[in-house]
Amino acid sequence: MQVKTVIMAADHAGCPLKEALREYLIQAGVQVFNYGTNDPNIPVDYPDLAMKVARGIHHGEAQYGILVCGSGIGMSIAVNRYDYIRGALVSSPELARLAREHNNANVLIFGGRFIDEKTAVEAVKVFLSTPFAGGRHIVRVNKLERMPHDFE
Repeated sequence: MQVKTVIMAADHAGCPLKEALREYLIQAGVQVFNYGTNDPNIPVDYPDLAMKVARGIHHGEAQYGILVCGSGIGMSIAVNRYDYIRGALVSSPELARLAREHNNANVLIFGGRFIDEKTAVEAVKVFLSTPFAGGRHIVRVNKLERMPHDFE
């Protein structure tokens, strides 16, 4: 794994998995910016946390982000509203590999209630060590970057 810095955030439902992943990354030598939440007993709004991760990536604090909420769906919807963010909700290491290889995803998203810690750690390892394949996939990723946000 050559990634040096990752931004992480989770809502209250995703907090336990985020903490386990954060501990793994720190032990692997990755600098982790933890944008919360840190208490699974205090409800927070996932759009606020997704925005913090998107902003951090946009400002160059880290190349990649990891988000966790109960299902992963809310975080996925929220973070993908931001330009130049390609968030992928995954449930296996294979999907994490494809997200990087084919889609150049820069945010990995988990549903904390739907994936076990061991599988999530493996998915993080794969995601952070898989390069974007480029080639035929670059055309599609470039189209994503040019998609309009408003229909007038």
